[in-house]
Amino acid sequence: MKTRVFVTLKPSVFDPQGQTILDALSSLGYESVRDVRQGKFFELDVVADSAQEAMTISTEIADKLLANTVIEGYRVEVDPKRGEGD
Repeated sequence: MKTRVFVTLKPSVFDPQGQTILDALSSLGYESVRDVRQGKFFELDVVADSAQEAMTISTEIADKLLANTVIEGYRVEVDPKRGEGD
């Protein structure tokens, strides 16, 4: 079962890459963009009997390895329609 993990800096943590992108967008004329938060994206193919089990496994992985939970938050999504071979 495919799961996706999105990791971003917590709102209270300054995002220098996001700020650099925002500055570049402004210089390109995209004044309507007010904030940019840069992050990481992971797609996992998890062997699980249910979407809930895939969610639990992926959440544990994100918490233990993919995110530095002191400064980063994460969101996990499960796509039960996609799995091995997709």
